[in-house]
Amino acid sequence: MKKIAIIGGGAAGYFTAANLGKELGKQTVLFEQSTTPLQKVRVSGGGRCNVTHACFDPKELVEFYPRGKKELLSVFHKFQPGDTMEWFESRNVPLKIEDDNRIFPVSDSSLSIIECLLKETEKNQAEIHLGETVQKIEKKDDTFLIYTKSNSYEFEKIIFTPGSSVKSMEILKNLGHTIVKPVPSLFTFNIRNERLESLMGISFEWAEVSIPQLKLEAEGPLLITHWGLSGPAVLRLSAWGALDLADLNYDFEIRINFIRKEMEDCIKFLNEFKLENAKKSVYKINPFSFPKRFWQRILEVSKTPPDLTFSHLNKNQIQKISEELTQGIYQVKGKSTFKEEFVTAGGVDLKEINFKTMESKIVPNLFLAGEILNIDAITGGFNFQACWSEAFLISQVLRDSH
Repeated sequence: MKKIAIIGGGAAGYFTAANLGKELGKQTVLFEQSTTPLQKVRVSGGGRCNVTHACFDPKELVEFYPRGKKELLSVFHKFQPGDTMEWFESRNVPLKIEDDNRIFPVSDSSLSIIECLLKETEKNQAEIHLGETVQKIEKKDDTFLIYTKSNSYEFEKIIFTPGSSVKSMEILKNLGHTIVKPVPSLFTFNIRNERLESLMGISFEWAEVSIPQLKLEAEGPLLITHWGLSGPAVLRLSAWGALDLADLNYDFEIRINFIRKEMEDCIKFLNEFKLENAKKSVYKINPFSFPKRFWQRILEVSKTPPDLTFSHLNKNQIQKISEELTQGIYQVKGKSTFKEEFVTAGGVDLKEINFKTMESKIVPNLFLAGEILNIDAITGGFNFQACWSEAFLISQVLRDSH
């Protein structure tokens, strides 16, 4: 009988295996249902792998987690993004901090991260079972019985890191855990509206997007897509509102401010611009930094005649344009997955986990990490950081108790 089973070959599973050391590694079996491990690491950041985020103060770091903020504070005090950087760089994977504070391998390839994790796990001599799905776990006295389609195994301890599959949550439910129903987080908004039609690809460096009904708001870059709106502002809003938006069946209104001005300031700005550009065509001259096509669309929906010069813009037209730019209301009808980076809110109730060790309070010797927990973050490397930190903590707890 081997000592430890790791169930799930994603970021948390492999990082645990990579940190167990040889003595425990030799007594460990990692089960992954896919024949290709670390799939989310592979596609993260468009294939570049957004490893973590340059936020090195645990108190600041937890603010990026809509769920898990309180619980992760002690975990990040033990292992935070600076430690993640040091871990990979000391294993010959140089990392870089980009302008938006996201951290990537210098190679710009997720394969650098994957190869490092596989190599470190191999060094520890852990046994890897790819393409073997765990279907059932039973507690038998002081051990666990694990059943796959073809075999059954016995282990002393289990590290459960399978992601957020419904099957995995059922397994934990049968062991006595409470599951908070999983719902999507980090998604884009589906909007059919004449103001956005055929403007796919237009982006705004800054926008404020709010959901008045929920008193939620977020700001950041915004992107018009085939199906509606995306970009960091929308993704942040989707993360913070994940549970409430699921309750609304993804049918709700958003208000958008496309410019860094309040409505009164926008009116004042346009009146001043009007004086300086009196004889110029309203449709040909765009007073803002976003693309001209969007300015022309706003003019169209504001019913501004195409032959106007700025001097002929009246008070009502300026009011309507300013309203569209600073308080535009859009109806969201549905959501779309953000690239391949599917994240869920929901999972194991955090009250049932001891965050000093990541051990279950319900089932002794069962440790949990990653997306199976009711923890999630906004986009930017934060979800991976939670995995690295939780996994590192588990590996250290097991090494210390060995």
